Amino acid sequence: MNTLVKIAVILVLSLTGHQISAQTNFEKGMTKAFDLWEEGKWDEAENMFERISKAEEEEWLPNYYIAQMNSLKSWSEKDESILRAQLEKAQEHLDIAMTKSEDNAELLIMQAQVYTNWVVFDGATYGMKYAGKITELYTKASELDPSNPRAVMCKADWEMGSAKYFGKDTKPFCEEIKTSIELFDTFKPESDFHPNWGKERAEQVLAECKE
Repeated sequence: MNTLVKIAVILVLSLTGHQISAQTNFEKGMTKAFDLWEEGKWDEAENMFERISKAEEEEWLPNYYIAQMNSLKSWSEKDESILRAQLEKAQEHLDIAMTKSEDNAELLIMQAQVYTNWVVFDGATYGMKYAGKITELYTKASELDPSNPRAVMCKADWEMGSAKYFGKDTKPFCEEIKTSIELFDTFKPESDFHPNWGKERAEQVLAECKE
């Protein structure tokens, strides 16, 4: 696992705020899964999330984190067969999560992340297929949840990357990154287990804007 992926995992885990006094079986299971993930036991953590998702049929979060884990692993994956298996698993669990929670901005954001994994792996093959969909997903996520900082940040980050690729000015997106940081400062996740990642990435992008 490369350094960027390790940093991403640390940020996801540290910002999830999972160190709580769990009361329900769901909370106990989620806490255990995050503990395993933090210890670097990816397979065990993923298996725990899968068991929770089957036991708690109405909860979308376990499926979300399985998708996120496989997306994170895929950023640095060079073997197409491994990448395909990981992203197909991510997609499978996103599809399940979307049946449990419709019009969910966090799921749309993660779907865009998975599509971006494909584009990053092979832009020539997947760029035309997914580029428009990625922008649409972030736009819809922002419409569903205007105060969600991940929707604003990820959309700006994506569009900035596209602008760089095509040799266009990236400065207009820096203001959107600033806006996302303001949203991160006031954002309160629904629970200790709900997504709360992204601020460090926004600050990193903003720092690059100032270079």
